[in-house]
Amino acid sequence: MTTGQEWLVDASGCAPERLKDAPALAALFEALVVALDLKVVGQPQWHVFPEPGGITGLALLAESHLAIHTFPEHGFAALNVYCCRTRACPDFTALAARYLGATSCRVRELSRGVEA
Repeated sequence: MTTGQEWLVDASGCAPERLKDAPALAALFEALVVALDLKVVGQPQWHVFPEPGGITGLALLAESHLAIHTFPEHGFAALNVYCCRTRACPDFTALAARYLGATSCRVRELSRGVEA
């Protein structure tokens, strides 16, 4: 029985300054919320690490969660989206390029659920 789907997104070649910019990451979250028709519960949480670190962000969703961890020193961002209902896969490559300046993007999609 499928109980949801999860996307693991590895964005590389990102612009380091965008990976340290909480408003830019919040804009990416908002784009994903709109694209996937998600409902955010409360306010997203952001933790900014001291230099040269990046940002960790988490949005609790009625449908599950949305998280990002950025590594500006490596030009890398790890994005995780879990939805309890099946949805069409958004264009993560275009979103990562637009909001993070990513030059490459690897997307893995997993079906989550109970094995019989």
